[in-house]
Amino acid sequence: MPIRYILKQLLLPPGVLLLLLLCAWWFRRTRPRLAGLCFVLGLGGFWLMSLPVAVEWGARALESVPPLERGEWAGLAQRADAIVVLGSGRERGDLAWGEDQPTGIGLERQRYAARLAKASGLPVLTSGGLHYGTPPSEAALMAASMQSDFDVTVRWQEGHSTTTWENAQFTHELLAPLGIKRVVVVTHAAHMPRAVWSFEKAGFSVVPAPVGFLGQDNARPLGGWLPEFNAIWRSGQLINEAIGQVGYRLFYR
Repeated sequence: MPIRYILKQLLLPPGVLLLLLLCAWWFRRTRPRLAGLCFVLGLGGFWLMSLPVAVEWGARALESVPPLERGEWAGLAQRADAIVVLGSGRERGDLAWGEDQPTGIGLERQRYAARLAKASGLPVLTSGGLHYGTPPSEAALMAASMQSDFDVTVRWQEGHSTTTWENAQFTHELLAPLGIKRVVVVTHAAHMPRAVWSFEKAGFSVVPAPVGFLGQDNARPLGGWLPEFNAIWRSGQLINEAIGQVGYRLFYR
C-alpha cells in the first residue's frame, strides 16, 4: 500500500480527528489543557462532519460548475468529439457478482455518460488505472459495466491513470493523435472544477457534465441539523476535494 495513501488517511478527516481524540486521552494527565483542546477539536470535527447541512454548505462552495440542461444533450456532438468518464475506484471481489465492480459513485457517472452518449451519438472513453496495482483497471471495469448495464459500447479505455491529473494527461496522449481535442467530461459536481482545470491544462477544450450535486436542500429532518452517519462520508469526500483543488494549483503547472 503506497505510503502517500496511509499519510492521506491519517492527515485528513476522519483520521486526523481520531488522532486528536487519541492525543486528548494521551495528555489527559500531563497536559490537561492541551488534552481538552484536542478533545473539543476532535469531537467537534466529528459533529460538524455528521451534519447534512454542513455537507450542503460545503458542496455549494465546491460545486461551481452548473449542470448541463437536458435540452443541450442532443447538441453535444457540435461542441465535442468524445465523452470521457472518470473512474472513482472499485469494489473489490463483490460477492454478489463474483468479481470486482465499479463503485456506486462510478455507476452514477456511467449512467449519466450513457444517457449523454445515446442522446448525442458521441463515442465514450473510460479513464482509470489499476487500484492498488491489482487488475483489471477501473477503465476496464467501467467499460464492461457500460456495455452490460447501459448498452453503451466504450470505444477507448485509458487504464493507466491513478489521479485526476493523470486522467487528463493520459487521455490526451490517447485521443490527441486521433485529432480529438474537444471532450465532454463526466464526473461528480464537487470534483468537476479540478477535472476541468486538469483537462484544460492537458490541452483539451472541455464541456463539463457534472452529476451528483449535493449543494441543495435534500429535505433532511430538522433542516439538516440532525447528525447522520452518511454525512460523515460525504463531508470527507468534500474535504478531500477542497484540499485537492488547492494542491493541484500548487504542484501542477
